[in-house]
Amino acid sequence: MDADINFYFDPVCPFAWMTSKWVRQVQAQRDYTVDWRFISLRLVNAEVDYDAQFPPEYEAGHTAGLRLLRVAARARAEHGRAAMAPLYAAFGARIFDTAPDPVDDRPEATRRERRGTREFVEPILAEAGLPLALAAAVDEESWDHEIRQETDEALSLTGKDVGTPIIHFQPPEGVAFFGPVISRLPSRDSAVELWDHVTGLAAFPGFAELKRSLRELPQLAGLGVEEGTTGQQEDWHGGSRRQKK
Repeated sequence: MDADINFYFDPVCPFAWMTSKWVRQVQAQRDYTVDWRFISLRLVNAEVDYDAQFPPEYEAGHTAGLRLLRVAARARAEHGRAAMAPLYAAFGARIFDTAPDPVDDRPEATRRERRGTREFVEPILAEAGLPLALAAAVDEESWDHEIRQETDEALSLTGKDVGTPIIHFQPPEGVAFFGPVISRLPSRDSAVELWDHVTGLAAFPGFAELKRSLRELPQLAGLGVEEGTTGQQEDWHGGSRRQKK
Protein backbone atom coordinates (compact mmCIF):
# COMPACT_ATOMS: atom_id res chain seq x y z
CA MET A 1 0.00 0.00 0.00
CA ASP A 2 1.35 3.43 -0.98
CA ALA A 3 0.57 5.88 1.82
CA ASP A 4 1.64 9.35 2.88
CA ILE A 5 2.59 8.00 6.31
CA ASN A 6 3.08 4.61 7.90
CA PHE A 7 1.88 4.66 11.51
CA TYR A 8 3.23 1.86 13.72
CA PHE A 9 1.04 1.21 16.76
CA ASP A 10 0.56 -1.11 19.68
CA PRO A 11 -3.16 -1.04 20.61
CA VAL A 12 -2.45 -0.93 24.36
CA CYS A 13 -0.22 2.16 24.22
CA PRO A 14 -2.15 5.27 25.36
CA PHE A 15 0.33 7.65 23.75
CA ALA A 16 0.07 5.90 20.40
CA TRP A 17 -3.72 6.14 20.69
CA MET A 18 -3.65 9.87 21.46
CA THR A 19 -1.28 10.55 18.56
CA SER A 20 -3.44 8.44 16.25
CA LYS A 21 -6.49 10.53 17.16
CA TRP A 22 -4.57 13.65 16.21
CA VAL A 23 -3.50 12.06 12.90
CA ARG A 24 -7.14 11.24 12.14
CA GLN A 25 -8.05 14.88 12.86
CA VAL A 26 -5.54 15.94 10.24
CA GLN A 27 -6.77 13.31 7.79
CA ALA A 28 -10.24 14.83 8.03
CA GLN A 29 -8.86 18.19 6.87
CA ARG A 30 -5.99 17.22 4.60
CA ASP A 31 -5.74 14.65 1.85
CA TYR A 32 -3.47 12.22 3.70
CA THR A 33 -3.44 8.45 3.51
CA VAL A 34 -2.25 6.31 6.41
CA ASP A 35 -1.09 2.70 6.50
CA TRP A 36 -1.69 1.47 10.07
CA ARG A 37 1.13 -0.97 10.87
CA PHE A 38 2.22 -3.04 13.86
CA ILE A 39 4.82 -2.66 16.56
CA SER A 40 4.60 -4.89 19.62
CA LEU A 41 5.82 -3.52 22.93
CA ARG A 42 5.95 -7.11 24.22
CA LEU A 43 8.35 -8.07 21.45
CA VAL A 44 10.37 -4.87 21.81
CA ASN A 45 10.86 -5.81 25.46
CA ALA A 46 11.28 -9.53 24.87
CA GLU A 47 14.60 -9.67 26.73
CA VAL A 48 13.57 -7.33 29.55
CA ASP A 49 13.08 -8.53 33.12
CA TYR A 50 9.60 -7.10 33.66
CA ASP A 51 9.61 -7.81 37.40
CA ALA A 52 12.79 -5.80 37.84
CA GLN A 53 12.20 -2.95 35.43
CA PHE A 54 8.47 -2.29 35.04
CA PRO A 55 5.45 -1.67 37.26
CA PRO A 56 3.65 -4.96 38.00
CA GLU A 57 0.81 -4.53 35.49
CA TYR A 58 2.97 -3.84 32.43
CA GLU A 59 3.78 -7.40 31.38
CA ALA A 60 0.09 -8.32 31.37
CA GLY A 61 -0.72 -5.20 29.36
CA HIS A 62 2.03 -5.68 26.79
CA THR A 63 1.14 -9.37 26.38
CA ALA A 64 -2.48 -8.42 25.77
CA GLY A 65 -1.27 -5.95 23.15
CA LEU A 66 0.53 -8.73 21.31
CA ARG A 67 -2.61 -10.86 21.40
CA LEU A 68 -4.66 -7.98 19.98
CA LEU A 69 -2.09 -7.52 17.21
CA ARG A 70 -2.54 -11.20 16.29
CA VAL A 71 -6.21 -10.42 15.71
CA ALA A 72 -5.25 -7.37 13.65
CA ALA A 73 -2.77 -9.38 11.58
CA ARG A 74 -5.38 -12.00 10.76
CA ALA A 75 -7.96 -9.30 9.98
CA ARG A 76 -5.50 -7.65 7.60
CA ALA A 77 -4.69 -10.95 5.91
CA GLU A 78 -8.34 -11.88 5.41
CA HIS A 79 -9.99 -8.47 4.92
CA GLY A 80 -7.25 -6.19 3.61
CA ARG A 81 -5.32 -3.22 4.91
CA ALA A 82 -8.43 -1.03 4.82
CA ALA A 83 -9.71 -2.99 7.82
CA MET A 84 -6.94 -1.61 10.05
CA ALA A 85 -8.25 1.94 10.47
CA PRO A 86 -11.68 0.95 11.85
CA LEU A 87 -10.23 -1.91 13.90
CA TYR A 88 -7.60 0.27 15.59
CA ALA A 89 -10.25 2.93 16.17
CA ALA A 90 -12.46 0.33 17.86
CA PHE A 91 -9.56 -0.99 19.97
CA GLY A 92 -8.69 2.50 21.18
CA ALA A 93 -12.28 3.55 21.85
CA ARG A 94 -12.86 0.48 24.03
CA ILE A 95 -9.53 0.58 25.89
CA PHE A 96 -8.92 4.30 26.33
CA ASP A 97 -12.06 6.30 25.58
CA THR A 98 -14.29 4.27 27.88
CA ALA A 99 -14.23 5.21 31.55
CA PRO A 100 -13.30 2.33 33.88
CA ASP A 101 -16.07 0.58 35.75
CA PRO A 102 -16.10 2.21 39.22
CA VAL A 103 -17.17 -1.04 40.90
CA ASP A 104 -14.50 -3.17 39.22
CA ASP A 105 -12.08 -3.85 42.07
CA ARG A 106 -9.91 -6.38 40.26
CA PRO A 107 -6.13 -5.75 40.25
CA GLU A 108 -4.91 -3.59 37.39
CA ALA A 109 -2.84 -6.47 35.97
CA THR A 110 -5.98 -8.62 35.78
CA ARG A 111 -7.92 -5.90 33.97
CA ARG A 112 -5.12 -5.46 31.45
CA GLU A 113 -4.75 -9.21 30.95
CA ARG A 114 -8.44 -9.44 30.02
CA ARG A 115 -7.80 -7.23 26.99
CA GLY A 116 -6.12 -10.19 25.34
CA THR A 117 -9.17 -12.48 25.55
CA ARG A 118 -11.82 -13.45 23.01
CA GLU A 119 -14.50 -12.13 25.34
CA PHE A 120 -12.93 -8.66 25.19
CA VAL A 121 -12.19 -8.71 21.46
CA GLU A 122 -15.50 -9.94 20.04
CA PRO A 123 -17.54 -6.76 20.68
CA ILE A 124 -14.64 -4.71 19.29
CA LEU A 125 -14.70 -6.73 16.08
CA ALA A 126 -18.46 -6.19 15.85
CA GLU A 127 -17.93 -2.43 16.24
CA ALA A 128 -15.37 -2.53 13.41
CA GLY A 129 -17.71 -4.52 11.15
CA LEU A 130 -15.49 -7.60 11.16
CA PRO A 131 -16.35 -11.29 11.78
CA LEU A 132 -16.29 -12.37 15.41
CA ALA A 133 -14.40 -15.51 14.40
CA LEU A 134 -11.25 -13.38 14.08
CA ALA A 135 -11.11 -13.27 17.88
CA ALA A 136 -9.68 -16.80 17.86
CA ALA A 137 -6.41 -15.27 16.68
CA VAL A 138 -5.58 -14.09 20.22
CA ASP A 139 -4.17 -17.59 20.77
CA GLU A 140 -2.65 -18.06 17.29
CA GLU A 141 1.09 -17.63 17.77
CA SER A 142 1.61 -18.22 14.04
CA TRP A 143 0.98 -14.47 13.53
CA ASP A 144 3.88 -13.51 15.80
CA HIS A 145 6.44 -13.88 13.01
CA GLU A 146 4.67 -11.26 10.90
CA ILE A 147 4.25 -8.94 13.91
CA ARG A 148 7.93 -9.33 14.78
CA GLN A 149 8.95 -8.53 11.20
CA GLU A 150 6.90 -5.35 11.24
CA THR A 151 8.24 -4.43 14.69
CA ASP A 152 11.80 -4.90 13.41
CA GLU A 153 10.92 -2.82 10.35
CA ALA A 154 9.77 0.05 12.56
CA LEU A 155 12.88 -0.11 14.75
CA SER A 156 15.14 -0.24 11.70
CA LEU A 157 13.79 3.20 10.78
CA THR A 158 14.44 4.85 14.16
CA GLY A 159 16.86 2.80 16.22
CA LYS A 160 15.91 0.68 19.19
CA ASP A 161 15.72 3.14 22.09
CA VAL A 162 12.16 4.20 21.30
CA GLY A 163 8.55 3.36 22.10
CA THR A 164 5.26 3.83 20.28
CA PRO A 165 4.05 5.27 18.06
CA ILE A 166 6.57 5.41 15.23
CA ILE A 167 5.60 7.49 12.21
CA HIS A 168 7.31 7.14 8.84
CA PHE A 169 6.69 10.20 6.67
CA GLN A 170 6.60 9.85 2.88
CA PRO A 171 7.82 6.23 2.85
CA PRO A 172 10.04 4.66 1.76
CA GLU A 173 12.53 7.54 1.44
CA GLY A 174 11.17 9.89 4.10
CA VAL A 175 12.30 10.24 7.68
CA ALA A 176 10.75 8.26 10.55
CA PHE A 177 10.77 9.00 14.25
CA PHE A 178 9.22 8.02 17.56
CA GLY A 179 6.24 10.21 18.43
CA PRO A 180 5.28 12.93 18.58
CA VAL A 181 4.14 11.98 22.07
CA ILE A 182 1.21 14.18 23.10
CA SER A 183 -0.96 14.02 26.21
CA ARG A 184 -3.77 16.29 25.03
CA LEU A 185 -5.78 16.21 21.82
CA PRO A 186 -5.44 19.55 20.02
CA SER A 187 -8.38 21.53 18.72
CA ARG A 188 -9.39 21.12 15.09
CA ASP A 189 -7.42 24.18 13.98
CA SER A 190 -4.45 23.48 16.23
CA ALA A 191 -4.27 19.92 14.92
CA VAL A 192 -3.29 21.10 11.46
CA GLU A 193 -0.89 23.72 12.82
CA LEU A 194 0.87 21.07 14.91
CA TRP A 195 0.97 18.75 11.90
CA ASP A 196 2.66 21.41 9.78
CA HIS A 197 5.32 21.95 12.44
CA VAL A 198 6.00 18.21 12.71
CA THR A 199 6.14 17.64 8.96
CA GLY A 200 8.43 20.66 8.71
CA LEU A 201 10.90 18.88 10.96
CA ALA A 202 10.40 15.64 9.09
CA ALA A 203 11.22 17.36 5.79
CA PHE A 204 14.72 18.23 7.01
CA PRO A 205 16.93 15.20 6.31
CA GLY A 206 19.27 16.00 9.19
CA PHE A 207 16.58 16.05 11.85
CA ALA A 208 17.28 13.48 14.57
CA GLU A 209 15.46 14.07 17.86
CA LEU A 210 13.59 16.34 20.25
CA LYS A 211 13.04 14.75 23.63
CA ARG A 212 11.91 15.18 27.22
CA SER A 213 11.15 12.37 29.64
CA LEU A 214 8.45 14.21 31.65
CA ARG A 215 4.95 13.40 30.41
CA GLU A 216 1.43 14.12 31.56
CA LEU A 217 -0.89 11.16 31.82
CA PRO A 218 -2.94 11.46 28.60
CA GLN A 219 -6.40 13.01 28.66
CA LEU A 220 -8.20 9.72 28.15
CA ALA A 221 -11.29 8.60 30.02
CA GLY A 222 -9.92 5.08 30.32
CA LEU A 223 -7.03 6.45 32.35
CA GLY A 224 -9.31 8.51 34.55
CA VAL A 225 -8.24 11.85 33.04
CA GLU A 226 -11.17 13.81 31.67
CA GLU A 227 -10.94 16.32 28.84
CA GLY A 228 -9.99 19.74 30.16
CA THR A 229 -8.09 18.34 33.14
CA THR A 230 -4.36 17.83 33.48
CA GLY A 231 -3.02 14.34 34.04
CA GLN A 232 -0.38 13.59 36.62
CA GLN A 233 3.13 14.24 35.37
CA GLU A 234 5.42 11.22 35.27
CA ASP A 235 9.07 10.70 34.36
CA TRP A 236 9.41 8.10 31.60
CA HIS A 237 13.01 6.97 31.89
CA GLY A 238 14.44 6.11 28.50
CA GLY A 239 11.03 6.49 26.85
CA SER A 240 9.41 3.77 28.96
CA ARG A 241 8.18 3.11 32.48
CA ARG A 242 11.30 1.16 33.39
CA GLN A 243 11.99 1.73 37.03
CA LYS A 244 15.30 3.02 38.34
CA LYS A 245 17.26 0.40 40.21
